[in-house]
Amino acid sequence: MDYAAVLRVALRALARNKMRSVLTMLGIIIGVGAVICTVAIGVGASNQVQEAIRSLGNNIIFVAAGSITQRGVRLGSEATKTLTVNDAKAIVQQIPFISKVSPGVRSGGQVVYGGENWFTGIDGVTPDYLDIRRWAVMRGSFFTQHDVDSAADVCVLGLTVVQNLFGSEDPVAKMVRIRNIPFRVVGVMAPKGQSPFGRDEDDRILMPYTTVQKKLAGIDWLNFIMCSANSQRAIAPARRQIAALLRERHRLRPDQEDDFIIRSPDDLARAQAESGRVMTLLLASIASVSLLVGGIGIMNIMLVSVTERTREIGVRMAVGATESDVQNQFLAEAVVLSSIGGAVGVILGILGSRAVSNMLQWPTEIPIESILVAVAFSVGVGIFFGYYPARKAARLDPIEALRYE
Repeated sequence: MDYAAVLRVALRALARNKMRSVLTMLGIIIGVGAVICTVAIGVGASNQVQEAIRSLGNNIIFVAAGSITQRGVRLGSEATKTLTVNDAKAIVQQIPFISKVSPGVRSGGQVVYGGENWFTGIDGVTPDYLDIRRWAVMRGSFFTQHDVDSAADVCVLGLTVVQNLFGSEDPVAKMVRIRNIPFRVVGVMAPKGQSPFGRDEDDRILMPYTTVQKKLAGIDWLNFIMCSANSQRAIAPARRQIAALLRERHRLRPDQEDDFIIRSPDDLARAQAESGRVMTLLLASIASVSLLVGGIGIMNIMLVSVTERTREIGVRMAVGATESDVQNQFLAEAVVLSSIGGAVGVILGILGSRAVSNMLQWPTEIPIESILVAVAFSVGVGIFFGYYPARKAARLDPIEALRYE
């Protein structure tokens, strides 16, 4: 079979009724465009969430002090006093999946500089905290391990704190007061922005955890231990080993609950990814209904075309065309309709996703797989819905077809 000749004849036949052909392709165009656009929006949103979660840190495992029950009242998290610096040292020394840890103590207070003041959170950590959180210092430097060992009165400010206390003034080497204790500012953290939980990551002060323990919080235990696993796959086994190690160190009986809490952003990442996949699939399924409607339109128009061209079919058969030739000809016309519609739909889908991204500032990303699937589906629609009209045309009686008026 001369497929090029079949294609030329199909295009010529469709060109006879340009408006009808365009309207027939409209369902396919809308369907393919809608599928690509919705998938691009869904994938872009999912990637944005994943990136926000990854920005929290480098394979983070967060160990927090747990809850206790007093007189039948369950207190909130970080209410226990059993999490210690020695626990942090044991985790990094005994668990091979963990590369770095940072003991942590939380506090808060009014920070004063000159005539300005600002209430913010205070996190006591170690220098390893920067690597664990994938955070950088924008100006100045971070405090050192020597500062941690000596409980030095130094701090590093988040950008929100700097803006509210110093404005455009450089805070490095300046003195701020927290609870009437002077602290020297040694650096300013790079902007981190909002966390996936809605917290302003830049509205905080970082200082040695020993300083917070002894001079601000007045405690000798930890509120949390920030850990970094060797890889994404190491997070799950590391969590299990940390739980077993801490239960052993805290001498918890099998029937006792954990006095600590272990969390990691990958839990949230998996939940968000699954939610994004379900939503994208739902939107794409709704949009694909247009492809079904477009396929029905192709079948309808091809049936009309068979009726209109009955005499032409009779002439073809009379001069030697076989049933297979006639069937392939009409099937080619249906596939050409759906293929052109699919190609135009892909272009509109790409343009539509970019328009959404520009107008709404919504991230979009078009996976190449979605384009290939949409085009393949549109061709499949043409074959599926064009087969019956083509088969009907091929089975016409040549003599009856020649008599048809």
